[in-house]
Amino acid sequence: MTTKMRSVLRRSSFSIAAVAALTLALAPSLAEARAGRGGSFGSRGGMTYSAPPPTRTAPTGAQPMQRSMTQPGTTAGAPGYAGAPVAQPRSPFMSGLMGGLIGAGIGGLLLGHGFWGGGLGFGGFLGFLLQIFLLVIAVRFLIRLFTRNRQPAMAGGPSLFGRMGGGASNGGPGPGLAMGGGSAPAAPVAIGQADYEAFEQLLQGIQAAWSAHDLRALQSMATPEMVSYFGEQLSDQASRGVRNEVTNVRLVSGDLAQAWAEQGREYATVAMRFSMIDVTRDGAGRVVDGNPDEHVTATEIWTFVRSRGGQWILSAIQQAG
Repeated sequence: MTTKMRSVLRRSSFSIAAVAALTLALAPSLAEARAGRGGSFGSRGGMTYSAPPPTRTAPTGAQPMQRSMTQPGTTAGAPGYAGAPVAQPRSPFMSGLMGGLIGAGIGGLLLGHGFWGGGLGFGGFLGFLLQIFLLVIAVRFLIRLFTRNRQPAMAGGPSLFGRMGGGASNGGPGPGLAMGGGSAPAAPVAIGQADYEAFEQLLQGIQAAWSAHDLRALQSMATPEMVSYFGEQLSDQASRGVRNEVTNVRLVSGDLAQAWAEQGREYATVAMRFSMIDVTRDGAGRVVDGNPDEHVTATEIWTFVRSRGGQWILSAIQQAG
């Protein structure tokens, strides 16, 4: 093989590796592109760092908060105003990828082949990247297939909310449940049919405003903290030249996990399983992720807050555990 041919192959291998690495880096964010992007963030007052009770809709409970303006141990203050945001944890996917690359390099050194296998090291590195890329594609396909096959029958209406929470008869915390900061017990709050209707309307309204990139509409339905997180995510979409659209949102099932009052505000945490058409398009309108003809489902735990007698707004989103 001539030197020129080797140079061409080397450049081609580098281009393929770069594309594969870029696809791997973008895959998690595109796959979780709805409002919230599959993360757990926001504030639940004094309950921010306490796990909501499991429900029938989310029997595994909720994932811990990854990002919040409420500092651990804080019980006072409006949601989203208790302090600076907590640093967002490192992506577990990228951490695993880098760990795998370093592990492969160390293995090569131990076997006497150099950090990436000596003279053929870059080819081995490219092969490793391509294997990871194919594995990610296969896992995503299987997850989508499994979710589609297990999707329950569609239905609408607030009657889909159950009342099997983890505390008092209304699904809220019992009178003796202390807040996350260890202060006075939280007072239970009764949640009625009108509240369930408001929760479902907020679920649909927030996804619609998200799809329209309408921050003004989001400001009327969520706390300033949540709007700031949504704004960051929408700006990230704009910088990558893509736009996520979430349409035809339908509540499949829902349960009240907690409802309590503290510091003059009332909170309600509900688990919701909902279906939607979730697609991401590029600047030319081409679909780059999702299927415009296929409903996908998600289970999330949303927390709403209001002043006494006021309107509910979104203050936190957590993924099912």
